[in-house]
Amino acid sequence: MAYLRMTLPFRTQGLSVLAMALALVCLMAQPRAEAMSTIDFLTSLSENEMASFQVWKTARQNFEDQLDAYWDAVERKRAVRRQKRAKGVPFSASDYVMSFPPKYKGPFLSGELAAKYDRFLTAQRDANPSPPKELATLPDYLAAAKRVYNFVPERVSEKEFKLRYAAEAAALGLSKEQVVRVYALETGGVGTYDTQAGIHPIKKTGRAISSALGYGQLLDANSVNELARSGATFIRLLTQKYQDPRNPPARKALLKHKLAVLKKMYANVKHQPFEWDVQQAYAKTPPGMGIHALNIDGDLGPMLQAMKLRTLQDLAAKAGRTSLSGAELELMNLAGPMTGLEMMAGPGSDAPTPNFFARRAYYVNKMVIGLTGTQLQAELDRRMAQAITNPGSQEFADAFDSVSGFRRVDR
Repeated sequence: MAYLRMTLPFRTQGLSVLAMALALVCLMAQPRAEAMSTIDFLTSLSENEMASFQVWKTARQNFEDQLDAYWDAVERKRAVRRQKRAKGVPFSASDYVMSFPPKYKGPFLSGELAAKYDRFLTAQRDANPSPPKELATLPDYLAAAKRVYNFVPERVSEKEFKLRYAAEAAALGLSKEQVVRVYALETGGVGTYDTQAGIHPIKKTGRAISSALGYGQLLDANSVNELARSGATFIRLLTQKYQDPRNPPARKALLKHKLAVLKKMYANVKHQPFEWDVQQAYAKTPPGMGIHALNIDGDLGPMLQAMKLRTLQDLAAKAGRTSLSGAELELMNLAGPMTGLEMMAGPGSDAPTPNFFARRAYYVNKMVIGLTGTQLQAELDRRMAQAITNPGSQEFADAFDSVSGFRRVDR
């Protein structure tokens, strides 16, 4: 329910003007069932409770106005930086909001009144429930892959997947330190290659909070983007595997099918404009969802996820950063490539993190709250150092040791 500014007398003929005003707003904005509940709540308040409620509501509205003004300023500054980046103009400190979002410092409802108001809001939600927004989960991606491409990802053991991932990453010039620390941060050092964000990798409990899959937690649009960018390379590498004379007949037949699937997927994405907004939308369609299932295939998943990290490294090199730590690579992965680079140096490193995240994303990702760009990088490094000792991280590190010296792949 939207907050209302209140300066009217508390009571009239048994029903306050405040109550009538609130009821009228709710009657216009909500189903009829809610209007009666609103009146019931307001008329249930004593005179003192009504006065306290009005003071609190006014303070909350003032705070919301301040918060809106803050995020409006952040967005204006972000728009200016986008224009400057397009023109190659360096940023200055004046291009950032150099403070954090305001915090509410006004009065609070008493315990009893707060509980009463909470019960009212709960009744409102129960009477007028919003339809749940269900995110696609791994079974949905697998079903789309099967339906659209007749593709069922090949499952291998965790140890084998790590070995193949390490080989692909080493071939692309990525270091053990970079890849394992990203894995440690993204999965807590225990994630499986079919891990989806929000679902416990071992217990399989929880609820999906995004489309992010795998060791590198690629979003569905990341999978589409990377296939569009590097699909020709993936086809070449998979063709080399197919042509290996040591392949037994079953393996050769499987790789032949994977090649046909990969070529069809690549042809599909190449017909789409290479634009992030387009790729985000396409990733939500059945053909795009099927592409996301590549992440858990024993041959294609390691290629796709390792190449995503290599792409970030290449973008950094173009910007003059030829060497990235695991935390720097993850900063680009978390905030977006160009935004991550922006947070590493210059005025962006001292700017508060709200400058780099959308309003909702800032509050949802608790790790970024209250930090500057430099502090967020340090926090990523700290969390990586903790998770690097967990079993999955150790197994991944061992996999890199097993494939050390692997030949670099030309992109």
